[in-house]
Amino acid sequence: MKPLTIAAYNLKRLFRDRSNIFFVIILPLVLIMLLGSVFGGTFTPEVAVYDASEDERSRRVVDALEQVSDVDIRLTDSEDDVVDAVSGGRAQAGLVIPADFSAQIDQGSAVTVRYFGRLDTLAPQLQSAVNAVIARESAVIRAARFANSETGVSLDQATSQAQSALDELPAMTVALSIVGDDLVPDAEGFDSSAASQLLLFVFLTSLTGSVALIETRNLGLSRRMLSTPTSARTVLLGEALGRYAIGLMQGLIIMGGSALLFGVGWGSPGAATLIMVLFALVGAGAGMLVGSLLANEQQALAIGLLLGLGGAALGGSMVPLEIFPDTLRTIAHIMPHAWGNDAFATLLQDGGGIADIGTELGILAAYAAGLLLISSYIFRRQITSG
Repeated sequence: MKPLTIAAYNLKRLFRDRSNIFFVIILPLVLIMLLGSVFGGTFTPEVAVYDASEDERSRRVVDALEQVSDVDIRLTDSEDDVVDAVSGGRAQAGLVIPADFSAQIDQGSAVTVRYFGRLDTLAPQLQSAVNAVIARESAVIRAARFANSETGVSLDQATSQAQSALDELPAMTVALSIVGDDLVPDAEGFDSSAASQLLLFVFLTSLTGSVALIETRNLGLSRRMLSTPTSARTVLLGEALGRYAIGLMQGLIIMGGSALLFGVGWGSPGAATLIMVLFALVGAGAGMLVGSLLANEQQALAIGLLLGLGGAALGGSMVPLEIFPDTLRTIAHIMPHAWGNDAFATLLQDGGGIADIGTELGILAAYAAGLLLISSYIFRRQITSG
């Protein structure tokens, strides 16, 4: 029971400082939301449309725009609404169909449809989709006018026949084939960002949490515990459990919170949990080692931030390993983050399970065992030496 009491005390010390609630719980979830929103696959550009004509011909243009895949159409009540939506960033582009749209067509005059966009958005790319719709409708109108002039059939009837004939023509499709290795992971942005942020923050929090271990040493708390009927092994186990409990708790919060708030899919639940459990052990061992080697809290905080952020960057938790050059990707695997990211990639991209990540799990377990053994040896010598 004594090791659990020591571990519980470490958890209590962590949250005694209210700022740790932000860094341990809130900040990881906020970063998952931001990164997932930027790199996720759920964003659909929006085009604001004002149909001032509101007749059959203009509605056909709007209907054709609504059939364009991966684009949302938002109908507005005025041209000013279109301009405001585009300038305010609520829509990536805007289109205004003039009130005399059909009248100009009936007269055989050219019709100007106004397109609005900002160069710092997707407006230039969306313009090609809008131009294709307008070109299609223009083709129908030109065919109808030709039939009207040659046969005398009414323009409305000719337009209907031209539209039907165009709909029956075989469509041209473009098949996209990807060759070579993907440079960007296939997993949804929220999924991949959640996995990388979990590894980053569990390791970083464990390293910066070594400050508490140094305080315990410097205040002589560990030596005082040894003066009671408490063995050095019990103190070591309790301190290690304290470091581990912090990392495990943070990992569970990130996994559960991201799943509930952002719908993150972690792949196989058992395999994802096992990765997190082993990586929390790695973080506990690293935190114990830093807390055992360094002399004061300032050193621990600086070294912890350097190793935590630098290790995450090298291990692929800030930039995907897939875009690393081959040599750098090999070097990256000196960090446990790289093995954790490889394991999560197998779950999220390939639908793998525990059997598919056996190598990664074994290496993470080896990291954890090595770090815990070395740090325990050093810490034991420090608290038992005269």
